Amino acid sequence: MLILLFLALPVTAQPSGQVNPTAAAQQERQLLQEMQKLEGRITLPQRQAAVLEQPQGRQYQDVHERLLPWSGAIIILSLIAVLAAFYLVKGRLGRDVKDSGRKIERFNFLERANHWMTATCFIVLALTGLNYIFGKRLIMSLVGPDGFATWSQWAKYAHNFFSWPFMVGILVMILLWLRDNLPNRYDWEWLKSGGGIFGRGNPDAARFNAGQKLFFWAVVLGGIWLSATGLLLLFPFVWVDINGMQVAQYMHAGMGILLIAVILSHIYIGTIGMKGAYDAMGDGKVDLAWAQHHHRIWVDERRSRQTDSEQPARPASQAGE
Repeated sequence: MLILLFLALPVTAQPSGQVNPTAAAQQERQLLQEMQKLEGRITLPQRQAAVLEQPQGRQYQDVHERLLPWSGAIIILSLIAVLAAFYLVKGRLGRDVKDSGRKIERFNFLERANHWMTATCFIVLALTGLNYIFGKRLIMSLVGPDGFATWSQWAKYAHNFFSWPFMVGILVMILLWLRDNLPNRYDWEWLKSGGGIFGRGNPDAARFNAGQKLFFWAVVLGGIWLSATGLLLLFPFVWVDINGMQVAQYMHAGMGILLIAVILSHIYIGTIGMKGAYDAMGDGKVDLAWAQHHHRIWVDERRSRQTDSEQPARPASQAGE
């Protein structure tokens, strides 16, 4: 009988006089469900360091390790393939426009300087930002863990440093080009004709056509988005908690990938995609025939202003007639 009673006792039973120290402890899953996070006690002034675990951390890991690499690779590589196919089918746009031998100023020195400064900053930011997503998959296998750690540290410094002149460049871009990028009556006709690429003829355009205006607003709004989320990351936990930091990372990285795709399209058009396009940001001058072909309204407006300024002033005796 004693043997049967002994066998019937629970295997977790404690010897007489001893207490199971974890019997009354709450389980990790129960704490996460009730408190949404696990916290400890710390002596550091940074309160966020006390957070040991939270459900959003697992979501952040899934986004960083799976969603961002796959979506980023698909978007960027697909765009490169589309641009390559477009070049093979259409070739270089504007190659049929014959040069006149006469030049007209397209962009002044300040506009070109700000463009190249902002573009240089963006290239550095794009490369160092992509390291955050693809670095350990591509670079670490080539240079090893120690080399990748050193590169990533300097990439972080470069990303933080070049973010400031990039934000200044976006602001100056708005001040210089906002007026010329507001919608006008020529934009809808330009869009309906596919910019002259898919239709017949070449639609009229002012200083910037509808396609360039769409690019301008994509860069401006995307740059503001990156600047706002980037400031949250440059000054961690000043305005948001750890969950807010993770959301800022999603928004910053996602917009960064989209803006990289936009800039790649811009680089294509400005180099091999269109004849004469690079000259506008090279020395600031384009051939008059090119300008009339792509921006006839802008050329006519310039000529009208020059003609008005060249007219002699009327004598004072005739002013009141």
